Formats: sequence, C-alpha cells, structure tokens
Amino acid sequence: MSIVISDEILQASRLTPDEFRQEIALYLFESGRLTVGYAAQLANLSLHQFRQLLEQRQIPLYSYDVEDFELDVRNLRELGRL
Repeated sequence: MSIVISDEILQASRLTPDEFRQEIALYLFESGRLTVGYAAQLANLSLHQFRQLLEQRQIPLYSYDVEDFELDVRNLRELGRL
C-alpha cells in the first residue's frame, strides 16, 4: 500500500519527507501500534538508528506499566517466590 502526502501538507509540517516518515513511525511505535522493527522500517532507518532516535526523543524502548508490575507480582506469588 502506498500513501501519498501532498506537497502542501509536507510544506505545512516544515519537515522533510524523511523526517515526516520518522515522526509517523515514532508515533505509531509510542502508541503501541508498531513494533520497534516495523517502526524502523517505516522510518527508513536501521534498527540501531531508530533506537538512537527513540533515545534522543526520550521514548522508552519498552513499556512497563502498573498492570505489568501487578501481573508480575501475582505470578511470583503463585510460584511461591514472594
């Protein structure tokens, strides 16, 4: 599938085509809609370069929230480790 972004929209964003792709990839990764690998592909970057971009933007590579923590605690209790 191809998506065409008009020159008008691209100019309004004040981004280069590569920067525009990177912004979309960052958003989709951060929102959990793309894996880091697919986001790197979309951004036309190597996995290493995309990880560096995430670091520059202070976007965590892994998401670990309260629900994940609570699940880990429950699992550890069931295993008798807590």
